[in-house]
Amino acid sequence: MYEKSAVDLGGLRLAPYSPCITVGNHIWVAGQIGTDGGDSLKEQTVAALQKIDNLLSEAGSSKFDLVKVTVLLLDMSDFSEFNEIYGSWLAETILPSRAAYAVRELPGGAKVEIVAEAFLGCGKK
Repeated sequence: MYEKSAVDLGGLRLAPYSPCITVGNHIWVAGQIGTDGGDSLKEQTVAALQKIDNLLSEAGSSKFDLVKVTVLLLDMSDFSEFNEIYGSWLAETILPSRAAYAVRELPGGAKVEIVAEAFLGCGKK
């Protein structure tokens, strides 16, 4: 039987949840926002992706193990700009499946929130 464990790097949380949960080789990263990175979509995206990198690393994994990503955008007109940053971040990986949605509002005034799921050790690096 697998045991559930939480990965928490102690960052700001706006609600009661675990930033990352592992069960066996399965890793779920809760929605990450990057408002601490700045006000622009680029700054917030880079900060959110860095948080995902850090949580995956703490769980013994990396972006190479990602299998599913969900993106919530405050404004779908930011889709192309987001994709440039996101695509660069995932360079040299097997791209995970992904869904992107426009939403009415995000926590903390964020412009983007990113949710990720990975399986430990499934990536090439």
